[in-house]
Amino acid sequence: MTNKPLILAITACPTGIAHTYMAAENLEAAAEDLGYRIKIETHGSIGVEGHFTAEDIENADAILIGADTVINKERFVGKRLIATGVDVAIKKPKDLLQKSLEAPTFSQAASTSDDSEEDSTNLSFGQTLYKALMNGVSHMIPFVVTGGLLLALSLSIGGNATAEGLVIPEDSPWMIISQIGDLAFSLMIPVLSGYIAVGIADRPGLAPGLITGLIAVNGDLYGSEANAGFIGGIITGILSGYVALAIKKIPVHKFVAPIWPIIVIPIITTVVVGLLFIYLIGAPVASLFDALTVALSGMQGASTLVLGGIIGAMIAADMGGPFNKTAFLFGGGLIAAGNPLPMGMAATAIAVPPLAVGVATLLRRTWFNKAEKDSGIAALFMGFFGITEGAIPLAAARPLQVIPANIVGGAVAGALAGMFSVADNVMHGGPIVAVFGAVDNVFGFFIAMAAGVVVNALLILVLVGVSQRRNPKPEPESEPESTPETTAAASPVATKAKLDTALIDEDTIVLDASFNSRDEAISSLVDMSGTRFSDPDAVIEAALAREAQHSTSVDHQVAIPHARSSAVSVPTLAFARVVEPGVVWAENEEPSRLIFLIAVPEDAGKAHLKLLSKLARNVMKQEFRDELYAANTPEDAAASIQKVLD
Repeated sequence: MTNKPLILAITACPTGIAHTYMAAENLEAAAEDLGYRIKIETHGSIGVEGHFTAEDIENADAILIGADTVINKERFVGKRLIATGVDVAIKKPKDLLQKSLEAPTFSQAASTSDDSEEDSTNLSFGQTLYKALMNGVSHMIPFVVTGGLLLALSLSIGGNATAEGLVIPEDSPWMIISQIGDLAFSLMIPVLSGYIAVGIADRPGLAPGLITGLIAVNGDLYGSEANAGFIGGIITGILSGYVALAIKKIPVHKFVAPIWPIIVIPIITTVVVGLLFIYLIGAPVASLFDALTVALSGMQGASTLVLGGIIGAMIAADMGGPFNKTAFLFGGGLIAAGNPLPMGMAATAIAVPPLAVGVATLLRRTWFNKAEKDSGIAALFMGFFGITEGAIPLAAARPLQVIPANIVGGAVAGALAGMFSVADNVMHGGPIVAVFGAVDNVFGFFIAMAAGVVVNALLILVLVGVSQRRNPKPEPESEPESTPETTAAASPVATKAKLDTALIDEDTIVLDASFNSRDEAISSLVDMSGTRFSDPDAVIEAALAREAQHSTSVDHQVAIPHARSSAVSVPTLAFARVVEPGVVWAENEEPSRLIFLIAVPEDAGKAHLKLLSKLARNVMKQEFRDELYAANTPEDAAASIQKVLD
């Protein structure tokens, strides 16, 4: 027994609902066939289960990671380690287990072949770049918010009105608060650059990214009165990340390895990227900002309306995503150049989507489920503080209704802000900055914002109303508060009987169906379970979005599409047995004949997810699949499925 190798495996998928547990089941079965010992740590929606102890890691012969999410490997330094996607762990578990025992030893100092395999398995160049950019932006936001609100507070309370706007006296204690805000802003671009580099090269990219980000905002180094702003920070972050990554992959002797990430990589990367930026890149980028500033300064009349409309539409389009951040950083970068008008356009539009979804859910309470109404109230508060992401929950549940409305509402607000010459002197938005006195023409600011909110909210209600007429919702307003199903959905401590009853019944099962495509299969399963969803279209969208990340088809002619959405009123499991040859789920995959649709609310309790993890494990077992093929009625199939959930 003690001679059998011990392998520690981690499984994780983006949603943490099905593939995480299917991979675990297949790895356990494969290990038993090969005569290996295995312990598995699952990173699912119900949390991390099966934690490895220090003793487990010490005794392990190899580490196997099958994940489509980022897994911290630091605890496995000195162990053989192989990393790949969760789909490979499901389909080729024996191969992975055998390869793990021959994998290179993982070193924190340098990237080994398993890191390369993981990157190539999961992320394209574009995906890596997007992930790195969002990593930089997410770390930068606290500095932006802190600096912006401190500046707004100091200007509002300590500023005196002058011909040049609000000015804080030198001897005022609020000047200190203002200077602290300025310091927070001075860290913004270096932090953006540093964490973009981290997103590409991990920790060895941090120091070079921060240092070269500082170079980007110091125009004196490359002979410019202005600086390269956020565009320069993005460039230095990307260059630092990829230069550090290239050096990181160079094989080095084990005696050199400890100093490689803390001395060699930072120094070489900083020098290479720093000199490249100073002598080749910095001046042209700074000149671009100068040209934009001059062009914007000359914008008046119709051209200002167009600019405001574009900035407002970008701000509202993806609510914190790359379009939003591009417009936000563009406006913020021009404040230092003496043109706060573009930031005024952005600041006005920032609050429109969250305030509009809050207003929409208040005006037509019966059109939205409890989760949507709760998110609407939260969105109102977030909108006041200029947090566009407050609109995301409703937009995720009803993308076809909310996102177009957001874009139009944001464009209206931005265009009117341009027409009214609304200027924002700090890099933040929403009513909070106007309340604190950081906005010029406060009246125009609120008129423009109110117009955008009205247009946005009315468009949401019109589009949701059209959807309601196509897919009428039978539940009355009071039902979510009182039915056993919704009680079970809302409470993770609900009784097991209620959980099981709410999950599946014969009405969500169809036998010997025939589908022409994957999308038709998903749509049919959603429509069949429609009374459990406030917006079936949103559930279909969520399931197809998951398919776009990675196919949910697995071995044994099984597919498990799944969706997490606030449009799901009751956690639902629907099942279809498809006639031969089955439905083609994805290119180069065998047709699927057993299809399970899993749909859970955005805030699903852990109890339901534990039941669904049981299903994911059992669907890999031949006996369970045979029972489903032998079922004569939906009731028989429901009994077989219920048995594995008990």
